[in-house]
Amino acid sequence: MVILGIDPGTATTGYGVLEGTLDRPRVLACDCIRTSARSSTAERLKAIFLNLDEVLEEYRPDVVAVERLFFNKNAQSAFAVGQARGVAILAAATRGIEVREYTPLQVKIAVTGYGRASKAQVQSMVKMLLGLREVPRPDDAADALAVALTCLQADAVESRLAGRGRRTDI
Repeated sequence: MVILGIDPGTATTGYGVLEGTLDRPRVLACDCIRTSARSSTAERLKAIFLNLDEVLEEYRPDVVAVERLFFNKNAQSAFAVGQARGVAILAAATRGIEVREYTPLQVKIAVTGYGRASKAQVQSMVKMLLGLREVPRPDDAADALAVALTCLQADAVESRLAGRGRRTDI
């Protein structure tokens, strides 16, 4: 399975591509799409869409996992993140790719086992779980890999619940 994890943002959208299973995930790519504050909102969203479309073309993921918007005290910031999320979802939808959404709480629990984990703890676990020498940089790329790991974990749990992961040698 190939999963594209996305940490959306208007200024910086992180992405991470994983291949494999929860037991043996492999990083294919991780980076960020940056847009200029001097550009119009329309131009920034267009840049995010076009860059994500290139990533989708290159890696052809089976699933796109996007961090779900959480309540933010800064309404303007939440609105901008929502626009970037919409563009990410649209990019996947135009290619017919399934989109799964995860809250920050779900990501923290899946990656660290603790819903109040700090950003540093999440990133440290991403490094460990993926067998990396260092925490991926920038932070948004590491966060996107955490979203992709959450999707891998959810898929593994769903497979076991469906009986596909049941032991038959007992």
